[in-house]
Amino acid sequence: MSVLTASARAPKRSLLGRLPVVRQVRQSVGVQRFMLVSGLVITVVFVLVAIFAPLIAPYGFAQLRDAQGNFGAQQSPSAAHIWGTTVGGYDVFSRVIWGAQTAIMVIIVAVALSIFAGVLLGLVSGYFGGWLDRVLVVICDAIYAFPSLLLAIVMSIVISGGQSSLWGGVLAAAISITVVYIPQYFRVIRAEAVRIKAEAYVESAKVVGASNARIMFRHVFRNSTRTLPLIFTLNSSEAILTLAGLGFLGFGIEPTAAAEWGFDLNKAIADVSAGIWWTALFPGIAIVAVVLGITLVGESMNDLADPRLRGRRAVAEASGKVGEISVVPGGTLEAGPGGLGGLEDEDTIDPEGIQVRP
Repeated sequence: MSVLTASARAPKRSLLGRLPVVRQVRQSVGVQRFMLVSGLVITVVFVLVAIFAPLIAPYGFAQLRDAQGNFGAQQSPSAAHIWGTTVGGYDVFSRVIWGAQTAIMVIIVAVALSIFAGVLLGLVSGYFGGWLDRVLVVICDAIYAFPSLLLAIVMSIVISGGQSSLWGGVLAAAISITVVYIPQYFRVIRAEAVRIKAEAYVESAKVVGASNARIMFRHVFRNSTRTLPLIFTLNSSEAILTLAGLGFLGFGIEPTAAAEWGFDLNKAIADVSAGIWWTALFPGIAIVAVVLGITLVGESMNDLADPRLRGRRAVAEASGKVGEISVVPGGTLEAGPGGLGGLEDEDTIDPEGIQVRP
């Protein structure tokens, strides 16, 4: 018995193998692995560009001249400006690089605020229930019913009057996005809290006299936030689109305060009809690439978290190990598919498969 137990025990994974992303890359197979790895590569490049933007960008996001003089408006791609210049005379390549930094700042602030507020409200609503639960559900459903971009525009106008400085614009956009995403986190955490508070270990904690705060944050919270990484990745891509939409409609960050891809697209509308393609092409590609990368990561992680959608490689390997150690009357499980001879004595079975006793 001990030999079988030792053989059946799964090998201990290393610390690297227990990391969430590494574990899911190993679980994925085929097209799913290609999507996940592609998304991770794009996302990592985006993060690195945002971190090292001051070193990568040849010019500042609001720089209009260098030692040779003014850059000039709508200059075509050249050695001095590899992606050309905008109608305002800014270097397109530098604006795109600095725009990654603005985007990641908004993502971090917006998602952090929405997670904090949504998780806290969901825990309180799901655990205590009653009239407070009904009020919070109605409010979040009302917010969720509004179009997200329209609600973000209204909040941006209320907070900053439409445009502001770097941190003012980042906070305005982040808070606008936060209001939109709080109901999503609230719904997920509330549903998990309602389910978990009925579990036996929660009832046991109540019996031994644990306080409601201890139960909420030590037991309910720790077991209801497993899906947050999935929602985080999907909401990050939506946050970039919302930020770009605000900038494109003229409610974003001023160009002298920070670079923002949506604002640059707004200023490039007239250029496209005039045959000046570079001012709109590269900011648009940046938005599409980053949203695609983050979405691929989120969707792949979502598929891998669902047992019904996982690849079957791990299942096949586990089945092989079980077959090697499982014992049946005729030997190991491998003997079964070989015929009745593997399960019973061939001398007691007639040609029609009926057992004959001597």
